[in-house]
Amino acid sequence: MTWEIAAKLLAILVAVSIGWAVGRMRWLGGGPAGSDTDPARVLANAAFYIFVPALLFRTTARLDTATLPWAFLLAFFVPALLLIAVLYVVYRWRAKPGEPVVAPSVRAITAGFGNTLQVGLPVAAGVFGEKGLAIHIAVVSLHALSILTMLTAIVELDLARERRSGHLGAMLLQTVRNTVIHPVVLPVLAGLAWNATGLPIPAVADEALQSLGTAVVPLCLTLIGMSLAYYGWPRTWHGLAGLVVAKLLLMPAIVFAVGYGLLGLKGMPLAVIVMIAALPTGSNALIFAQRYRALEAEVTAATVFSTVLYVGTAPLWLALLAWLSPW
Repeated sequence: MTWEIAAKLLAILVAVSIGWAVGRMRWLGGGPAGSDTDPARVLANAAFYIFVPALLFRTTARLDTATLPWAFLLAFFVPALLLIAVLYVVYRWRAKPGEPVVAPSVRAITAGFGNTLQVGLPVAAGVFGEKGLAIHIAVVSLHALSILTMLTAIVELDLARERRSGHLGAMLLQTVRNTVIHPVVLPVLAGLAWNATGLPIPAVADEALQSLGTAVVPLCLTLIGMSLAYYGWPRTWHGLAGLVVAKLLLMPAIVFAVGYGLLGLKGMPLAVIVMIAALPTGSNALIFAQRYRALEAEVTAATVFSTVLYVGTAPLWLALLAWLSPW
């Protein structure tokens, strides 16, 4: 791993540390951890209702679907989404009594949602150059849209089952409504609708959306540190270890097996999608956990530890890829 990439990872940990210091010193005031006035929760709500929707709408509205490398995208998203679905089933089967009904989905996104921006972009640019970066950006353009939308639908269905209000038809209708009228899914659908018109986003609106979207990265990084200060470490490390192993080892192994063994991908395209799968947990997993008030400490710890351990696992995956399928 080059010094430039290592410096990027170090910068991420510094930003997280700053957020931890702010939370530890209680500089933003507010109520206790988990309350509605908890600063970490307030910032998470700001990200979830303002900044992330702006980023998602602008991304989908400007997406050039005609130039997307669909073969590479399928090689990544089919195994990735199937693995996340399987992890959800496993975590739901192993759920302990008294755990929130949304816990399986929160764990699934923690084990499956990678940090494609803060970590992934510098890795792709530093290792694979411009050609590899283009493939990486194509995957990133659909990464949050597909994973967050799928898990949002699953969560809302679980919540509807828990409430057990009315007949099956009413429950499904409520699930669809809560899934669509949602700060993640709705801007995606609106962006796709705007994209279908072929019209450019007006200059003023585009500038405003870009300004709001650029706040996502620094806000989420400091939010991880603040959440660590407010919620502390999880009480048990067994589940945390499973999440980190699934993210750093299991997911890239499955993407590699499908891409190399089943689809016959080789060289740079294979290396790029495997390294995307090998990325540490992204900050959107924490926003998702805070949105549904579940497992905040576990998700925060998994994000921090997977980022630190990525320094060791990334060179191993790069060495394996260079040996089996050099680019």
